[in-house]
Amino acid sequence: MAYQENRVRVTRAAAKKRAADSAGLTEEKLVTKKRVVLGELSNLSNVVVSGKENQKTQPKGKLKAKTRAVKPALNVSKEGSEDDKPADIDARSDDPQMCGHYVSDIYEYLRQMEVDPKRRPLPDYIEKVQKDVSTNMRGILVDWLVEVAEEYKLVSETLYMAVSYIDRFLSSNALNRQRLQLLGVSSMLIASKYEEIHPPNVEDFCCITDNTYTKDQVVKMEADILKSLKFELGNPTVQTFLKRFTRVAQEDCKASSLKLEFLGCYLAELSLLDYGCVKFLPSMVAASAMFLASFIIQPGRNSWSSAMQEYSGYKASELKECVLILHDLYLSRRGGALQAVREKYKQHKFKCVATMPACPEIPSSYFEEFQEFEAVKV
Repeated sequence: MAYQENRVRVTRAAAKKRAADSAGLTEEKLVTKKRVVLGELSNLSNVVVSGKENQKTQPKGKLKAKTRAVKPALNVSKEGSEDDKPADIDARSDDPQMCGHYVSDIYEYLRQMEVDPKRRPLPDYIEKVQKDVSTNMRGILVDWLVEVAEEYKLVSETLYMAVSYIDRFLSSNALNRQRLQLLGVSSMLIASKYEEIHPPNVEDFCCITDNTYTKDQVVKMEADILKSLKFELGNPTVQTFLKRFTRVAQEDCKASSLKLEFLGCYLAELSLLDYGCVKFLPSMVAASAMFLASFIIQPGRNSWSSAMQEYSGYKASELKECVLILHDLYLSRRGGALQAVREKYKQHKFKCVATMPACPEIPSSYFEEFQEFEAVKV
């Protein structure tokens, strides 16, 4: 019996030692493992291995052979044929959401979602539904929300979602002008909870209104908005489509890719200010922003390529009305008194794109040239 008890103790001690050694080894591996920002991961990086370990465990020849075996799956041809070009652009993206294998299906689904009547505001809700709210009041509210988003360092998607909730709520609920700001902060509160990792508190949104509204009022309006929207909160915005269209436009643009990206974002945010843009689908606004951004940066060349038409699904002629509204907004012919977005994009971190000069008129041939080219090609 003593021998058996002694043996049990030894066995348990050995087991504990093995567990401790195993834990220590695991901890050592975790410490030496390379940390990588997710945005920097390529489409093929499923396993992270440090350089030294890679040299010991993986011969260089095998690593090269594995890379060669995977490349054909990306549909990247040396000739760069027209059929392979779209997959090539998606495959070169470092953004995991732009995975070449699935991105087409993802955006097809988003295009179906954006036309869903449950997720769309009425294009003329101020004329048909509202009696005390005007287009000018809406513009002032959105301009102020841009400042709120800057104050609390919210992501752009939060701003777009908040404006979408405002337009959808006003499409079915007549509102007193005294409660319009309350609708704005409550919509941004919902959007923050949906998009942000660390959303501001209810008290923060009360404070930003100089305590015009109490916490109970904000929470009550939040509940009213959610009921009105039937909790359908996740819908694609201009920002959703702008991300992909920017990558396509950068393939043709010889100027700074960052400048093109920031200019597209600036034009897209200007569209939020104008009630006339409510009737356009988010994908159309995103495509129009890229059209105009390319024109402003390179006015002497056609702004709409075959790749842009294929990716966006819009011909240049279909974008004309939206592009002209954005052009007027850029030149302050519309909404000139609303300065929050303009001041935001005058900053150096956005390459001062709000100060870039632009031609006062866009030649009508820019909306027809590619269409005629297609006719000749056929």
